Amino acid sequence: MSANSFTLSGQIVDLHKKEIFPGIIKVENGKIQSITKADSAAEKYILPGFIDAHVHIESSMLVPSEFARLAVIHGTVATVSDPHEIANVLGIEGIDFMIANGKTVPFKFYFGASSCVPATGFESSGANLGADAMEALLSRPEIKYMAEMMNYPGVLFKDEMVMQKLAVAKKHNKPIDGHAPGLKGEEARKYIEAGITTDHECFTMEEALDKIQYGMKIQIREGSAAKNFEALIDLMKEHADKVLFCSDDKHPDDLVKGHINQLVKRAVDKGYPVMDVLRSAILNPIQHYQLEVGTLQTGDPADMIVVDNLSDFNVLQTYVNGQLVAENGQSLIETQQTTTPNNFVADAVSADDFFVQNAGKTVKVIEALEGQLITNTVIGQAVAAGENLTSNTAEDILKIAVINRYEKAKPAIGFIKNIGLKRGAIASTVAHDSHNIIVVGADDAAMAKAVNLLIESKGGVVACDENTVSLLPLPVAGLMSNQNAYEVAKAYEKTDAAAKALGCSLHAPFMTLSFMALLVIPQLKLSDKGLFDGAKFEFTDLYAEAG
Repeated sequence: MSANSFTLSGQIVDLHKKEIFPGIIKVENGKIQSITKADSAAEKYILPGFIDAHVHIESSMLVPSEFARLAVIHGTVATVSDPHEIANVLGIEGIDFMIANGKTVPFKFYFGASSCVPATGFESSGANLGADAMEALLSRPEIKYMAEMMNYPGVLFKDEMVMQKLAVAKKHNKPIDGHAPGLKGEEARKYIEAGITTDHECFTMEEALDKIQYGMKIQIREGSAAKNFEALIDLMKEHADKVLFCSDDKHPDDLVKGHINQLVKRAVDKGYPVMDVLRSAILNPIQHYQLEVGTLQTGDPADMIVVDNLSDFNVLQTYVNGQLVAENGQSLIETQQTTTPNNFVADAVSADDFFVQNAGKTVKVIEALEGQLITNTVIGQAVAAGENLTSNTAEDILKIAVINRYEKAKPAIGFIKNIGLKRGAIASTVAHDSHNIIVVGADDAAMAKAVNLLIESKGGVVACDENTVSLLPLPVAGLMSNQNAYEVAKAYEKTDAAAKALGCSLHAPFMTLSFMALLVIPQLKLSDKGLFDGAKFEFTDLYAEAG
């Protein structure tokens, strides 16, 4: 019998019939040939593998092949992946890289056509994907859907390019993912009636219920920074058929610890029926996106997992197309060799490049919020050092800058609260959506040092002060490492710890930092072109009295 042909016995979980029975599964050439009921079987449970219904693989800082190595340990067999991050850096070349790398391992990556590259016209990115690019991508069978339509104002006001892109997706009969945080009422109705079918950005029950009533499905997200599980899980009471689970953005150290299995366990712990929870985590995404993932039926690909029980969901084995890819917490997927495509042009900076004219110390400040992508606008006091406004560490009002990585330009500068640094600086080239260089520091010299370290390495995340440096290079598009997933996770943990040693109190400093340039999520953000009011969708002045 070949490696992809075998028999497996246990308690079989049939999600279609909502029943569990002792039985034997016969697999031949990677497909389920038969499922036979038995009088008894071992007290282990066989069920279809989990699906992450919305994820940016790039946010794990791992290439797809390395992401798979970690995900299968937790029973994940497939992802619905938006390559939006690398598309903003490298365009279709970047999407092709993700697809090709994903194919080197036994895992089911389903990539979408990134609809908002760039996400807005208020930032500099490395590519521009218009309607023609959408046609080229969505005509490919391997591209399963149009990825999140972040430009919801463009949908509401019927922007010509947005309408053309939506028309392409409808022409190819492929679902369109949404991204409209806080949208409710009549605006939500208009957005959904434009053909948009899902949203992973809901952060209140009221918003989610509003969107469901107009026909949308809700992806409950629990990532490294944005955590909406507790706010939304009660949707399972009456709307389990409209719920999908996703991680959206998951850093490597968190992915080592768990994935969709964690959400399944938490939902069952709250008392929701195990069949409803599993259907949300498995069948709902498969059916919505028409994925070629097995659901433990005769004739299906043998995409399945074995768990010890249906409360803890400790994964004993994971199979993809009948191939054993993880067992007892160990990944059986091997590291693959990969190239390092990139797009990086930036000059070294000095402390003088972060000068802010002292035109009045009262400034608009980005208030970062733990566990959220949204921010608030508050008024704060910077510290005057002669003609320069500098960070006010006593009040936790720190200088933040975004620097164009695609062409030579001066930094755009603002101020931010709740990062907490007492000394030094943290910086990253993972800065949604355009992935320019973003830096926050207690002083201008530390900010310059952090930025120059990233320029030298052509991308990465770094925490440093005058005497110390902790750097994780990300040579693949400035977003991902080409190294072993476990080594990357350890290096990230070290850099994360270094950021916290500088005073940062956030659970995920670099994940939160990465969203401070995300203009499509309100309220106050910073792009390489300036301070941006996401509520009004326009640039705003730094000084409060001039606003």
